[in-house]
Amino acid sequence: MDGEQADGDALSQAEKILREAGADADGAEAAPAGSDREAELEEDLRRVQAEYVNYKRRVDRDRDVAKDQGVLKAVTSLLPVLDDLDAARAAGELADGPMAAIAAKLDTVLNGLGLERHDQESLAGTEFDPAVHEAVLRQPNDEVPAEHIVQVFRNGYVRNGRVLRAAQVMVSAGAE
Repeated sequence: MDGEQADGDALSQAEKILREAGADADGAEAAPAGSDREAELEEDLRRVQAEYVNYKRRVDRDRDVAKDQGVLKAVTSLLPVLDDLDAARAAGELADGPMAAIAAKLDTVLNGLGLERHDQESLAGTEFDPAVHEAVLRQPNDEVPAEHIVQVFRNGYVRNGRVLRAAQVMVSAGAE
């Protein structure tokens, strides 16, 4: 891998500098302690060490990004399955039985991965936010203030503050 090769290159450079510094130390009796060569080698060593630290940070960051992208892709591909489970729940088909247990386990796993469901229960009566919600209908409503959500037609999903899919909602236009 390129990362391992770069890691090996940085380490081999550092080892080479240390060997040269050791060889220079053997002949140091003839040269003054603060020689230019020694300072140059120390500077090279510091540079290689800094490169290695930066490399490690970059690899760690890239690994975290790749992991997050993998989880995001998997969760996004499950959204149609979650829609089917929501439809079954709404029809009363998930009240009991093995499918209810499977749906509950899936919800638990997805919650553990940071997935938040924006559904009727969590959104009803909250203020409409076009960054998180998709208004598909706007109707006058005496009970719900203007620009607040009346009903959710399709659940939305958010993970770690990122909208995976906006909730499709009905928004109140206020009293008639």
